[in-house]
Amino acid sequence: MARYGMSIDLTTCVGCGACVLSCKMENNVPDTYARTWIEENLTENAGGLSLELFSNRCHHCKSAPCVSVCPTQASFIKDGIVMIDKDLCVGCRQCISACPYGARYFGPDSRVDKCTFCEHRVGTDRDPACVEVCPTSSLVFGDLADRGSELSKLLKTRKYKVLKKDKRTKPKFHFLEPVEKKATKAS
Repeated sequence: MARYGMSIDLTTCVGCGACVLSCKMENNVPDTYARTWIEENLTENAGGLSLELFSNRCHHCKSAPCVSVCPTQASFIKDGIVMIDKDLCVGCRQCISACPYGARYFGPDSRVDKCTFCEHRVGTDRDPACVEVCPTSSLVFGDLADRGSELSKLLKTRKYKVLKKDKRTKPKFHFLEPVEKKATKAS
């Protein structure tokens, strides 16, 4: 059984917003709403200031609190992708409050919406729209259950983090960290 996920390379994402625009167009997201967005994370460390720019979205958690609080089972997980059945959604917004990543919104159709990893493309020869247009190839989508997938290989060979690990949601959106450079011997 497939278990889809995604990674973003924090060393190559430039926060250009191409992913945001392609998602809006692909999924007919209304103006002033977004399924994916750009975040800036400015931190101070011993070396000075550090800025992370990255594309963010639903983290498609294995233990998704948005799914467990839904009173109508409109929120559910299919192949590791957290989905919403709009016909069952009554617009109560409990899932919006439960999501620790702020990934859901209440749309003008009085229903909740969010990223679906472009589920309608899964099983075709096309990646999610955000992955397809990323000019720096920072986003990678794949089947985590397939050890040979590009995503699985990346997560085996690269150091990564997940956001809000303390929430124990087991997110499937991974943030690839810089590759550690090996020290060279001075001649």
